[in-house]
Amino acid sequence: MTTTKPLLILIAGPYRSGTGDDPELMAANLRSLEEAAWPLFRAGHVPMIGEWVALPVLRGAGAAGPTDPFAEQVMYPTAQRLLQHCDAVLRLPGASTGADQDVAIAQERGLPVWYRLDDVPGVTAHV
Repeated sequence: MTTTKPLLILIAGPYRSGTGDDPELMAANLRSLEEAAWPLFRAGHVPMIGEWVALPVLRGAGAAGPTDPFAEQVMYPTAQRLLQHCDAVLRLPGASTGADQDVAIAQERGLPVWYRLDDVPGVTAHV
């Protein structure tokens, strides 16, 4: 690995986009995001997915879930707050307004944005 410390990497990609708000499709999208977590962790990094934080916050606020109107006050703002702590973004394929916003914020802050798991430092040595 080329870094001296683990990077906190936000994994960004579709969650609600393209699902028609079908809970099973959203769960499948979350599983797709989570598939990138193990290779990042194995490479010495700390993977982060915004929904891992936002969904429990929504439950704690009494919202019915990610389709609740209140979710707009939590989902995107959670990713924006996380990006204040993240070192980089891994943008996975698929249409996603939220993930595109994450990339824009990362680029504004000068953070690396990778579009392939193999491009993340240290990952290719473990694949």
